[in-house]
This record gives sequence, structure tokens and C-alpha cells, in this order.
Amino acid sequence: MTASPTGTRAPGGLAPAPGAAPAALVVLRQALFELRSTLRNGEQLLLTLVIPLLLLVGLSRLPASLVGSGPPIDVVAPGVLALVVVSTAFTGQAIAVGFERRYGVLRLLGATPLGRTGLMAAKTIGVLLVEAVQVVLVVGVALLLGWQPAGSPAVAGIVLLVGTATFSALGLLLGGTLRAEGTLAVANGLYLLMLAAGGLVVPADRYPDAWQSVVALLPSGALGDALRDVLLDGSGLPLPQLGVLAVWGVVAGLLASRVFRWD
Repeated sequence: MTASPTGTRAPGGLAPAPGAAPAALVVLRQALFELRSTLRNGEQLLLTLVIPLLLLVGLSRLPASLVGSGPPIDVVAPGVLALVVVSTAFTGQAIAVGFERRYGVLRLLGATPLGRTGLMAAKTIGVLLVEAVQVVLVVGVALLLGWQPAGSPAVAGIVLLVGTATFSALGLLLGGTLRAEGTLAVANGLYLLMLAAGGLVVPADRYPDAWQSVVALLPSGALGDALRDVLLDGSGLPLPQLGVLAVWGVVAGLLASRVFRWD
């Protein structure tokens, strides 16, 4: 058995190689763990996959006069994609962060080589991975139901990314400030409000006139309208709606950076 620069070789010719794993690899592994945790959690699976697919199928059967112009599936599918972002980046993440704070998980993980910045990066990548699974399933089912999307998929992808950043900031703000039980109640309550009256799935012009201008300034209404503009009307980059999302995202991000609590 011969010595090596790092020490004595182990049986089989393997040499020890002490040292931390690359930071990018640590973040990626944590992100994959976040993805597996979400897909293995029954409540999270209901929120992120089952409910959007049920709404997609159910609302696509409604008369066109109730959901807007055109075949119902063409109107509903972009709205369900907006719902996917809200369910994962906002509601699911806020609840997860709230309970991880309660049980001390965030504080412990922040003290590991992953670090607080790495942990937040891993959570963001994890959200994007979950959304990728959701988008593939929603788009696949919608196409089977006869959806004929218009517009550029690349532009729709930009809208989804901006929406994810905005609702992720809102989710971290909520989950990083309230107690776990309060986060659970508020996140689910806001999810239902945005679904029913926030312009996510139902276009803003289907609401009473007095409420339409309010919906247009909500992040849920801006995201839903932006995706419908692109995928239903075939428009280019929806700058007004992206501007609304950006304002909400920047404000929520700045607040979260100041008031977020790790325990």
C-alpha cells in the first residue's frame, strides 16, 4: 500500500479527499430535496397539482359566456397556469417556510455549509422545479382538451418567471413574519380570494365594473391578464402587467429582507 499526498490509500485503491462539496452542488441537492418533499406531501400535492387540474377540466366545460370570449379552454388554460405560480411560489412556499421556522429547520439549515443565501437559492430553484412539473401536466391536459394557444411560448415563460419572483417574495414575506398557524390560515385564505375574485382564472372584464380596476392592480390579476394576453390574444410582452408584478415583487422583497425571521 503506497502513500498519497493526501494520506494513506484506503483498501481498494481509494484515496480520501476531504473538503466541502462545491457550493453549486450543495444548492442543487437541497433544491432537489425541496422538490421531493413537495411531491411526497399529500397536502402540497393537492394544492399544487390536483386542484389546478380539476379546475382546468371543470371550468373548460362551462359556457363560453361565463368565462369570456372564445372556446372556454383557451381562456381557462392561461388562468390555470397563473394559478400554478400562486399555489407553489406563494401559498405552498409560505406555509412550508412558516412551519420550518416553527420547528427550527430554517435556523439549523442556515448554520450549515449551505448558508442562508444558499438555502434561499435552493428554495427558489425548488419552486421553479415544482412549477416545471405543474406546467408540463397542465399544458398536456389542456392540449388534450383542445387548447390552441396563441402567442410566443418564450414570452409566456418570461411572464411565468416574473410572476414566480413576485409571488415568491410575497410568500417569503408572509412565511418569514407570521407564526406557522397564522401563515397557514392567511396563505390559504388569500389563495381562495385570488382564485375567486383576484383575476387569476376568470378575466378581469368578467367582474363588476367597480372591481375591474382593482383587479388590474393586484398581482394575481396582473399575472392572469398577462398570460391571457400572450396565450389567448397572441400579444407581445405585456409591459403594463409586468410593471404591476415588478412593483409588488420589489416592495415585498425589500420588506422580506428587513423583517424576515429565521426562528
